Amino acid sequence: MRKALAGTLIVVLMMVSACTGSAKKPEPAPEPSPDLSGRPQAVAVQDGPFAAGPFAPPATGAYVGAWIKPEELTHVGRLAAVGELESSLGRRLDILNTYRRFDQLVGTASDQEFLDQGQSLMISWATGDNRSILDGEHDRLIKQQARAIRKVKRPVLLRMRWEMDRPNLRATMWSGADYIAAWKYVRAIFKKQHADNVSWVWCPTAEGFIRGDAPDFYPGDDQVDWNCVDVYAGTQFQPIGQLMGPFLQWASKRPKPIVIGEFGVAKAWGSANRAAWLRDAERTFKVNKQIKAVAYFESDPDGNGPNQQFQLTGDKAAFKAFHSLTEDPYFNAQR
Repeated sequence: MRKALAGTLIVVLMMVSACTGSAKKPEPAPEPSPDLSGRPQAVAVQDGPFAAGPFAPPATGAYVGAWIKPEELTHVGRLAAVGELESSLGRRLDILNTYRRFDQLVGTASDQEFLDQGQSLMISWATGDNRSILDGEHDRLIKQQARAIRKVKRPVLLRMRWEMDRPNLRATMWSGADYIAAWKYVRAIFKKQHADNVSWVWCPTAEGFIRGDAPDFYPGDDQVDWNCVDVYAGTQFQPIGQLMGPFLQWASKRPKPIVIGEFGVAKAWGSANRAAWLRDAERTFKVNKQIKAVAYFESDPDGNGPNQQFQLTGDKAAFKAFHSLTEDPYFNAQR
């Protein structure tokens, strides 16, 4: 009898367990999209004139540029990528962002062709370990780069180890003090090599200002010509003014022009949301008159998920919004 009762109890318990396991938990409600229709906040409203080094900001409005990832990192590939985007926009970009490893020198054939077309270069230079720089291990390479940039004979924007505040770079950045010392060390070498056509751009991440550690890497008003920030609607879909709000508050207190070194909105958020985000970005740039240049990150980096894919080409609504920005007279500034 006991065995029968025990067997019955086990069967009942199994049936309850099965029913409970098969019950579907309700799906969490999706987070509502932020309201992007309101008037953006004006925070960084200084309008110059600024002491910005040889690369002068426009008297009114802002320059517009981009990084355009080519299919192949060759002379022909770079020219084709830039040419195709400019053809779609119906205009030349003012600034072309270009990335260089520590040992890659500026002044390639494509660099020169872009310069001959009247465009300007923003060089994002991935310098190495700050302490090895300070130990003099890379003096020869730094001198070579300084001479290569001097030969350009045109003002350039130089982002020395942009996004230095990223946690994954801490092993080579070491600390804010190490980065600042390396910055001053490299800049002194450039001065000795008479590379006087460089405007020095300090460019951390918007997240670093949200965390609060980015200002620790600031070399000082006497060392920086342009302040900069990289800002993305990647893992969080928020208005650009909110994402870079702490940076704008900080930068508004310094007499420097601002360049948005990279900005982008991820494909994960959908075409309509991307377009709305870009329209809000245009309004935000215009009311924050200290922003004197912006550069979109027109790229889908290999191996990244949809939250880190930012290319606008192929997304009709999003591209239209960016095209509208580039057509705005405010972003067709005179140089």
